[in-house]
Amino acid sequence: MEINVLLFELALTFYFIAAIMGVIELFRRRKTVSKTTGYLALAGFLFHSVNIIARYIKGGHIPVTNLHEAASFMSWCIVLLFLLHEYRYKLGLLSSFIMPIVLIFMLSSSIFPREIKEISPLLRSYWFGIHVILAFMGNAAFAMACGIGIMYLIQERYVKSKRLSGLFLKLPSLQSLEEINYHLITMGFPLLTLAIISGVIWANTAWGTYWRWDPKEVWSLITWLIYAIVLHLRLSIGWRGKKAAILSILGFALVMFTFFGVTLLLKGIHVFN
Repeated sequence: MEINVLLFELALTFYFIAAIMGVIELFRRRKTVSKTTGYLALAGFLFHSVNIIARYIKGGHIPVTNLHEAASFMSWCIVLLFLLHEYRYKLGLLSSFIMPIVLIFMLSSSIFPREIKEISPLLRSYWFGIHVILAFMGNAAFAMACGIGIMYLIQERYVKSKRLSGLFLKLPSLQSLEEINYHLITMGFPLLTLAIISGVIWANTAWGTYWRWDPKEVWSLITWLIYAIVLHLRLSIGWRGKKAAILSILGFALVMFTFFGVTLLLKGIHVFN
């Protein structure tokens, strides 16, 4: 077994255990939240990081040129943001809502071919690295916002029903969740904006045109417009709380379609090898 394959399998194993432990944590009666899932996620992240570095060294490019690599790298970006936010905010059950999302991407990654292929000369540009890192980190922020949005809806239901026990005691306050949700969207939106701008510049360099109406370009623009509307509604008419949480979840559903659906169902220049 190649070293990069072994590293990926180890990362997948730790993420899988972390996701299962996170779900179990939701149903435990203890008021305190175990830190085990965080440590498992960190262990998986370390193996995953070495896996990505190994593929980069072997392939000579950022490993995002096929669906296996892209889904894997997306997982890595989400876990990176998760660990940073877990360290900063100590959100307790955050892993219970984020690690299952990570596991979806990792399991998807595991079913696609894993060979490292020679990339097109068009991809051998520094704009390629800038574009994909901005895009993946922006989408990772939206994934985090989706998880926070789900947490908000659950906590709000507990508050409205006045069931101030059980899971309510483990979840952060509605105000904290609202603030972090907004923080993540205001992080992801400019990253996606810069990703689109860098992609436009790269397209002009590679193909001599700024916009080709490629399906991925179109759906990325639609995603950008949705999150622009989310921010506009929040700032202009005060759409916060439950409405903002629902929009965060719907927005990430669109990100998922753009990532997987457009790639698998529609043909274009962004199709992975």
